[in-house]
Amino acid sequence: MRRADDGYDEPELKKRTDGTGRGYLFYDSKHAVTALELQDLYRFTKWGRSRSLEQIERMLEGTSMCFSIRKEGKMVAFCRLLTDFVFRGSIWDIMVHPDHQGKGLGSALMEYLLEHPRVRDIPLIITYTSELVPFLERLGFIQKEGTLMLLRKPIEYS
Repeated sequence: MRRADDGYDEPELKKRTDGTGRGYLFYDSKHAVTALELQDLYRFTKWGRSRSLEQIERMLEGTSMCFSIRKEGKMVAFCRLLTDFVFRGSIWDIMVHPDHQGKGLGSALMEYLLEHPRVRDIPLIITYTSELVPFLERLGFIQKEGTLMLLRKPIEYS
């Protein structure tokens, strides 16, 4: 076990398989991610192509949790969470490599994040995207004033 700055014991990299025998491994640690691998995934996005390795390294340092999927040692999906682990969380950089899209990995990755023991009790999860609206709505997010949010409890209680 690794001890994170917030006192949480992070599991060593491998978290679980996809359960289908397709060889996908799921991770819930930023220690399972390198800036170089992320830069490779960002090149398939409109918004992340210009991110430098130094910027990505700094971003990872400031990220609360990273969620990733690997196949045959290569990272094929990623997203990250910024949170206080009590009231709010925001999801960023939801990506699936084009060669692995259409196989349910995006949904599996998001479900893994949203049902994670450290995340599932956070009452408000938000994300900002214009590209993934239908996908995220299928997961329970609603569009509200330019944002998508998953309101798990009324705002007055969160």
